[in-house]
Amino acid sequence: MTDNCVTLNIENDIALVTLNRPHKRNALDMSMFKAIDSISRQLRRNRDIRAVIVQGNGEDFCSGLDVKSVLKEKSSALRLLAKWLPGRANLAQRVSYNWRRIPVPVFMVIHGRCWGGGMQIALGADFRFVSSDSSFSIMEGKWGLIPDMGGNLALREVVSKDVALKLVMTAEIISAQEALACGLVTNVSDNPLQQAMELIAQINERSPDAVAAVKKLYQRTWLKTDWWMLARESYYQVRILFGKNQGIAVKRQLKPDQEHTYLKRKKW
Repeated sequence: MTDNCVTLNIENDIALVTLNRPHKRNALDMSMFKAIDSISRQLRRNRDIRAVIVQGNGEDFCSGLDVKSVLKEKSSALRLLAKWLPGRANLAQRVSYNWRRIPVPVFMVIHGRCWGGGMQIALGADFRFVSSDSSFSIMEGKWGLIPDMGGNLALREVVSKDVALKLVMTAEIISAQEALACGLVTNVSDNPLQQAMELIAQINERSPDAVAAVKKLYQRTWLKTDWWMLARESYYQVRILFGKNQGIAVKRQLKPDQEHTYLKRKKW
């Protein structure tokens, strides 16, 4: 599937999503918000894929919001922020939040600028593999705003509160190595796409049901009470035990010389 501003290609059960406004450094306009929302929803329903990679075309991953484009009409801002219920994600938040709901590992492969809205998109992923020349900023404070695109959900999980406050209050730009040191990214290398593919190959050796279940378990309970975590892990384990992929996983360990292919994952 191809869109003017975002492309989606699926090959070998891996979905490759590319932000594709290189002439604007992949800055987010309304079309891009809608395309990311649509594609991420589509991928959530796809039971054949085993991983998602999101990258940017051109010099930067995403330089942030295309302010002139989005704010030239007040109705655009209203469409981004509108929601039926306070706890539901609006369009602005879904470009980050939707990646959390896809039941396979989601990788952001980042180079160049990852600022503002780009950082919010990246925070929605499970892993952030970045090039050594990339830079990062939670830049909303520069415009007198707070980050409101859903990235705060992940920010509270990956960095300490004082680090989060510093990044948000100052809107400072930090390097890839600084981002790695504070836990904002997963890996820094000269070839982040290759590094991501190597980890995907490792994960794909495991049952897709187990991978989907552990992602959902951690997303839903990471900051909840002990009771909630214990209850959920037991519930998901029972669901897995009654699925065929768990039996296939056992056979793959006991008879590694034979071919054992996993089935489509359950609907998680």
